[in-house]
Amino acid sequence: MTAVTPKFGMGAAVRRVEDVSFITGRGRYTDDIRPDGVLHGYVLRSPAAKARFSIGSTEAAKAAPGVHLVLTGADLGHLRALRSTVMQPQPDGTRAPTRDIPILCHDQVNYVGDAVAFVVADSRALAQDAAELIEVDYDSLDAAGATATALDAGTPLVWPELGSNRAYAYHIGDKAKTDAAFARAKRVTRIDFVNNRLICNYMEARAAIGEWNADEDRFVLTTGSQGVHSMQYVVAGVFGIGRDKLRVITPDVGGGFGPKAFAYREHVLVLEAAKRLGTPVKWTGDRTEHFLTDAHGRDNLATAEMAMDGEGRFLGLRIGLTANLGAYVSQYGPYIPVVGVSMSTGVYDIQALDVSVTAVYTNTTPVDAYRGAGRPEAALLIEKLVDACAHDLGLPVEEIRRRNFIRPQQMPYRTQTGRLYDTGEFEGHMSQAMQRAAWTQFSERLEDAKRRGRIRGIGMATYVEACAFPGSEPAHVELNGDGTVTLKIGTQSNGQGHATAYAQFLADKLNLPIDRIHVRQGDTDELKAGGGTGGSRSIPLGGVSTARAGEDLAEKIRRIAADEMEAAAADIELEGGMARIVGTDRSMDFAAIAKAAKRPDDLRGFGEFLQDECTYPNGTHICEVEIDPDTGATAITRYTIVDDFGVTVNPLLLAGQVHGGVVQGIGQALTEDTVYSEDGQLLTASFMDYAMPRADTVPSFHFETRNVPSTTNALGIKGAGEAGTIGATPATLNAVTDALYRAYGIRHIDMPATPSRIWGAIQDAGMQ
Repeated sequence: MTAVTPKFGMGAAVRRVEDVSFITGRGRYTDDIRPDGVLHGYVLRSPAAKARFSIGSTEAAKAAPGVHLVLTGADLGHLRALRSTVMQPQPDGTRAPTRDIPILCHDQVNYVGDAVAFVVADSRALAQDAAELIEVDYDSLDAAGATATALDAGTPLVWPELGSNRAYAYHIGDKAKTDAAFARAKRVTRIDFVNNRLICNYMEARAAIGEWNADEDRFVLTTGSQGVHSMQYVVAGVFGIGRDKLRVITPDVGGGFGPKAFAYREHVLVLEAAKRLGTPVKWTGDRTEHFLTDAHGRDNLATAEMAMDGEGRFLGLRIGLTANLGAYVSQYGPYIPVVGVSMSTGVYDIQALDVSVTAVYTNTTPVDAYRGAGRPEAALLIEKLVDACAHDLGLPVEEIRRRNFIRPQQMPYRTQTGRLYDTGEFEGHMSQAMQRAAWTQFSERLEDAKRRGRIRGIGMATYVEACAFPGSEPAHVELNGDGTVTLKIGTQSNGQGHATAYAQFLADKLNLPIDRIHVRQGDTDELKAGGGTGGSRSIPLGGVSTARAGEDLAEKIRRIAADEMEAAAADIELEGGMARIVGTDRSMDFAAIAKAAKRPDDLRGFGEFLQDECTYPNGTHICEVEIDPDTGATAITRYTIVDDFGVTVNPLLLAGQVHGGVVQGIGQALTEDTVYSEDGQLLTASFMDYAMPRADTVPSFHFETRNVPSTTNALGIKGAGEAGTIGATPATLNAVTDALYRAYGIRHIDMPATPSRIWGAIQDAGMQ
């Protein structure tokens, strides 16, 4: 018998309940909120990448029209810096010192956009005008602007007292075992690779509103975030106060992708100013500030070598990674390269691994988690290397993968980095993707392109990622007096559709239409703890907890209904907001049940799923491109995705997540690049210079799943929020490289593979 998917339950293609308010302009973002008497802040930022500075006078700024407050670093001695707590152990067992982010700099700035002063006025425009009146004398110093030269002799030191631009060193694997594998190898393939720096361009720029409640002796911070509880913890720590002295509220959020998970200076500044002035203070960043100051992503240099036997089977992998942290240590910055290299071996059975990571400081914006946070970097490196191995051996790229995939019968499989893959059928989804992409008919399309004066390439990426990291996300549900149900949970939707997905889990258990289920997130007063959103954890952890909370509440509803109707709880069925005795017409609606409850706890359900290992989504992306050799312009002509997400909660939401992630991955491969000058000036500080992917950059996608349920997760869910990004970049780059290799023998091109870069590579190949 074929299972029937419930109309609103798990597996149903339910449209997002949030979308009506968003598309009709009724979303409520931080900048839409205007408390009575609100004033506006502006941050004066450094124009120099590295300089000593002194502030001569702030009097003219203080006397400017509409100005209420001017703050400098000298005024904030009572505040702590923003500090990371995730510096990783080095090979010698020590932990390198951090370089914390001051709320306002005191006498030295370390990147363009570093914060020098904060001005509060009646409007942002007046605050900005006044900031220009502050007398700041900058004594510029030589800056370190590039990852590649950060450790070179003669490169200026970001922090001279450290004696080097090295931030920390990290090692994973077995060097001796790997050396032995290389010693017996018949063939070794090596690549050197740049993983370009990215700027995360969400729709909603960052904003924050600070309030001081003197009667309650506490702050209120309203801001877009990826979780109010982590924000509360970090910001309360800066003030040296208990978390109960800071309420954090997050309304609608227009995109997060990692950088909105972090506490920034402005969160602290609006609170400090609000307390001093006794009135709310708002700061809203503009797009230039976003480019300059929100945490950047990626920015790695890598060397990778694969040792192989005579049949192309992988014996050992050696990686050297240089990771740029920027000028300061951002919140999770040191952890991102570490979690990335833990996925170094990808979907392949590689029995020897030696990875060295060196993190460096430069006079640039701090670098932190960006969608995928280390796992896209790892997938890109191994998938590019595997294609290079195939070219060296004269093997088809799909064949070298088949020979080296971890096989289903090897599961659960412990990688050389300690990751434990519970399930995975990698050859299965690769073969299915190849069939859907008409892989074997590519030669016909290639010949057609040649007749039209174009070159054509096809590339794949077979990826695995780690997400839903160990932990839990408790869920609290309550039956309301009007018969509706409210869920409170500590994740935070940034556009993923949590209100719809969580409601589906509850609809499954309560048999209740989702329009009668309300999901509340984003207020530390309503929920005392929560893990926030990141690492594709919301549905694998929060969804399971929500399902369990729904079961708990359903059982309590049945008990109340059974008592009221003098029946056994086992004979009560729930349907459409009613509790009914099976086989009869006797029933009670949920509102009546709420009134009949004797204690508030009888109407409350709780669920918590504790997961002790990551889940491992995986899949195959296949990208096909056509390139005009006269201009270097690239068109993606076909894009195919077959993913294994364990279980599909909502096909519509899932497709949206995958499509968005793929576009971000394509953006890194083809268009996006953050460029600094040698002296640390950001040359790509606007959309005039930083090329985002557009609707006409990408084709329609073919997306489907080939799910193998997780044995780690209680509902078999693996997570999907970052997967599109992880598979797309290597698939797209491999397709471009394949086109260039077939036509001109070009084996490498750095990202982004822009038209000018492709055209230049073709011209260089023609002159050889």
